[in-house]
Amino acid sequence: MNPVVDALARSWRDPRGRAGAIMLGAIAAGAAVGPIFLPDPLAQPCVLECRNLAPSWAHPFGTDDLSRDILSRVATGGRISLAVATLAVGLSVTLGAAMGLVAGYWGGTVDAGLMRLVDAALAIPRLFLLLLVLAVWDQVPMPVLIVLIGVTGWFGTGRLVRGEALRLREESYVRAAEALGANRRRIIFRHLLPNTAGPLLVAATLGVGDVILLEAGLSFLGLGVPLPTPSWGGMILDAKSLLFTAPWAGIFPGLAIVMTVLSANLFGDALRDAVDPRGA
Repeated sequence: MNPVVDALARSWRDPRGRAGAIMLGAIAAGAAVGPIFLPDPLAQPCVLECRNLAPSWAHPFGTDDLSRDILSRVATGGRISLAVATLAVGLSVTLGAAMGLVAGYWGGTVDAGLMRLVDAALAIPRLFLLLLVLAVWDQVPMPVLIVLIGVTGWFGTGRLVRGEALRLREESYVRAAEALGANRRRIIFRHLLPNTAGPLLVAATLGVGDVILLEAGLSFLGLGVPLPTPSWGGMILDAKSLLFTAPWAGIFPGLAIVMTVLSANLFGDALRDAVDPRGA
């Protein structure tokens, strides 16, 4: 059986993995399908009469101070947050895998140079680096935000893959491939990369929760997803002045963040134990 499929199957048998996968799937499905059936998240039907309405049948999550439907904004914000997290994590995992495989298999000066780069990058807090870069823009385009989050998040993954590559290059099947004249590219893509897919999948799953928290924090500071696009962090920022008059405006996007990060971490923990049962 494919090692990735086997790891996913074993994580599904774990109650944590099953609960996390179901929760994450439900959130993703709601974010993908919900906005189709819900009102326009930017619509302001009656700014005076419909503002700050408590949760009801008409507005299950209530409305904000501009009469916008909070359920619709949470669903649309989930689509944005999950898209940013998925694309940014995909970019960081790709970069980390490439750098780790090159460093681990080539070794020598290449390995030393790349690892010193990783050490230097890890010495700088990621949030500080992002704040430093994002502060020069008045409004950051979403593609730029995704790229910035992705290129500042591959360092840990690169170190993880490098360690796996160092171990795998000493295996007999890799030595046999070298003896038969296989070039380095074939060895990396045919032998090393498939055998690092499990740890990469774990890193990607756990990274989704981290990036959602990071994006929400940046949006709360006004440096994340540009307005007027709804995002969970931006919604909490908008609700800061409504803490006592309309607390539901901040509670529901906050719960969405908590549930998404919790489900991603539950599934990631189960997947990590499935990939390496000795760590359970």
